[in-house]
Order: sequence, then C-alpha cells, then structure tokens
Amino acid sequence: MSLLFTIAAFIVALGVLIVIHEYGHYLVARICGVKVLRFSVGFGKPLWTRRAGPDRTEWVLAALPFGGYVKMLDEREGPVAPHELHRAFNRMNVWRRIAIVIAGPLANFVLAIVIYWGLFLQGVQEVKPVVAAPEPGSIAAASGLKSGDTIVAVEGEPVSSWQDLRWRLLQLAIDRQPVRVETIDRARNVNTRTFDLDRFDIDDLDGDPLTRIGLSLWMTRPDVPPVIDSVEPKSPADAAGLRAGDRVVAVDGREIARWDELVPVVRASPGKDLRLRVVRGADTVELVVRPDAVPQNGKTLGRIGAGPKVDPEMLKGLFARVSYGPASALAKSIDRTWETSVFSLSMLGKMITGKVSWKNLSGPVTIADYAGQSARQGFGAYVVFLALISISLGVLNLLPIPLLDGGHLLYYLVELLKGSPVSERAMELGQRFGLTVLLFLMVFALYNDINRQLAG
Repeated sequence: MSLLFTIAAFIVALGVLIVIHEYGHYLVARICGVKVLRFSVGFGKPLWTRRAGPDRTEWVLAALPFGGYVKMLDEREGPVAPHELHRAFNRMNVWRRIAIVIAGPLANFVLAIVIYWGLFLQGVQEVKPVVAAPEPGSIAAASGLKSGDTIVAVEGEPVSSWQDLRWRLLQLAIDRQPVRVETIDRARNVNTRTFDLDRFDIDDLDGDPLTRIGLSLWMTRPDVPPVIDSVEPKSPADAAGLRAGDRVVAVDGREIARWDELVPVVRASPGKDLRLRVVRGADTVELVVRPDAVPQNGKTLGRIGAGPKVDPEMLKGLFARVSYGPASALAKSIDRTWETSVFSLSMLGKMITGKVSWKNLSGPVTIADYAGQSARQGFGAYVVFLALISISLGVLNLLPIPLLDGGHLLYYLVELLKGSPVSERAMELGQRFGLTVLLFLMVFALYNDINRQLAG
C-alpha cells in the first residue's frame, strides 16, 4: 500500500507538471496564431484520445507518463495546405517562435509562484529556529552556540522559521565560506556566532544540511527531565518494555539528569545493548534496549523510538503562524521562486566545475520517494514539493541542450545573430549531441537513485 501511495503521488505530480508545462506552449502558440495538431501527456501508445477546440486539436493521454509534447503545424513535419501556411510554426517570425518555446518553462515558474503565493497568503504554521545543544565536534558546536539559543539572522538577513534558516544556510553552504549568525539566548542577550562552513561536506547534499552543521531543533533534544512521553509501536523502546511516564535515571551505570544527555548516548550506540535504569512509579527497573542503526548524512546513528515529555505551554512558544498580505505574499513568492532557480543553476554549475559531487543529481526514483513522503505529510507539504519540482523542471528545460526548450532558444539566438535559420545539418548534429547528454544524465541519475536505495 505504501508503494502504491508513493507511485500515485508521483504520477499525480508528473501529470500536473507536464500539463502545466505543455499548456504554456499550447496557449502561446494559439495566441501567436499557430495551429496545434496534438496535445499529448506522455509518450508512446495513446490510452485516451479526444478531439476538441476550434482547430479540432487531438488531446492524448499516452502510456509513458515521463513527459509530453505539443505538436504544431509545421512544414518540416509534413505537408501543409496552402491556405494554412500562415499558421505553420516554421513560418512564424523568430520572436513568436521564441515566445512559444519559452512559454513552457515560464508556465512552470508561474505555477511555483502561484503555489507559494497561496501558502504565504493563507499563512503557515512554522517552527521558530530555537536550537538544541549542537552535536559535539560539529561546526555549530565550534561556534559557541548553546541549547535554547534562537537564531534570528544569517549574514544580516532575518530568519523567522526553521525552514528559512535551512534554506538560507543551504544557499551559503555550497560556497563553503564563514557565515555570521545572530542569536538571542534565554537571558535575551544578543550574540554573533560564526559557522566555519569550510568544513561543510558538499559531496552529498542528500538529507538535511542543518544536521551536517550540527544543528537540530530544540524540541528534538530538549533540556528537560528524561521522562518518556511516547513510545513508537514495534520500536526498540517498545521491545525493551519502556512505557510512557518512565524516567530514565542511568544508562550503563552513568547517571542521567536531562533528556539531552540521553540522546547522544543512544545515537552513539547503533546495534549495541544499553542497560537503562528506569524509575516507574515507586519502583526502579532495569531494562535493556538495542537502538536501531539508522543511516544519516553518511553516518550510522542509534534510534530507539521514544519521545520526551515536554510541557505543552513550552512547546506553544516554539511555533508561530506566519502570513502576508496579497502584495507582500506575491513579492515573497516571486522572490522564493527566483532564489530557488538561481540556487539550482548554481548547483548545476558547481557540478560541472567539480566543486559539488554529481552524487547530488536525483532521478525518478528519488523524486517519487520525495513525492510519497511529502504527500504523507499533508497537502501543504505536497504542493511545496510540486513547486520545487516545477522550478527544477523550468530550469532544466532552459538549459542550452538540443532537444530541450533551451536548445531551441539557442538555435533562435543564432538565427537572430546571423540573420537566417540554423542549417538542417547543424540541427541534426545538435539533436544527436543533446540526446547523448540527456541519456548520460538519465543513466547517471538512475545510478544515484539505486545507490541511495541500497544505502537506505
């Protein structure tokens, strides 16, 4: 059932993104006076066909959902009746052809802007960037950050949520430069810390970049008494007999006074037995728990599946609902789409120059996995995933690789410069080159996907 859910979430995401992209081409082609013969979602054998519209356009749903196309009237594709020559794509001036080709990627960017605008307008419940005690030996620990500190700015730019902090640090981490963060501690003192991101590992960015820096939410490792509040079914904690209300007072004979003293011991002991001394009501019991081994950011960490008891009033102060007016929400959504696009291009550039590992390239398996994960988290998380993939699709299609929209735009740029269309021979060679590049990228991305699955 979980696999079917993931596949369904992936297919829905693909369908939405393909339809939006191809509809951009279709709409601008109609505006420019080009006759559209077919609008296909997917490739291969048609599963469903219908003719509609003033030009009796053929609307097709095909068997292979990995893409789509809009077929226009074109003398290079077949004979065109004399009375329809003025509606052929190849007869359009270069600026109209540019508008039609660029409309697909632009439609993907517009979709992302609309999604972000709706979310910013409605308002989202966000977690404040209040940090737990940093991982010993980490970048965050070396900066002097303490448990309970709230990060309020990164390089002078205010951050109001954990998500803002993650996004801002990820943008800066790939440059591996020192980053100044402004914090407020529990006594309301303002401090400036410096994260030395020269130590940041950019070979594999899969996972949360904040954990690589040594940052975690205060609520995941709160400095509260080590009292169990929840136990996951079939987890190591459940198997060991831990119950809600149990207070852990010692691990392997070492006294424990706070929850954030227990967590590092568990994380450092994957697959190893830990002897817990637990106070349960008026009794003291001895239990043995063996943490699961969980891969995270290239390391194997222990996890037992138990959560701490935290005062609900204390938790309320860690959340804030953030919303904006229509104009501010639109400006912020355009800003977020632009920043994400630039970041995607920057990552691709660093892959090409060797500054970032190609292991960060993801294929359909990883994207499907993320689709399923985000859909399980709820509608808001799923549409944010759609926005991110839509931006990636827009950026990818604008790359100057023949077969992609960007490749056609490159031909039209050459046409503008030389005053005549690119020769058929040059286009044929370009198509072969583009096909080779795209096949290489697809195979490499699939290889990375398989490696990720094997590594858990």
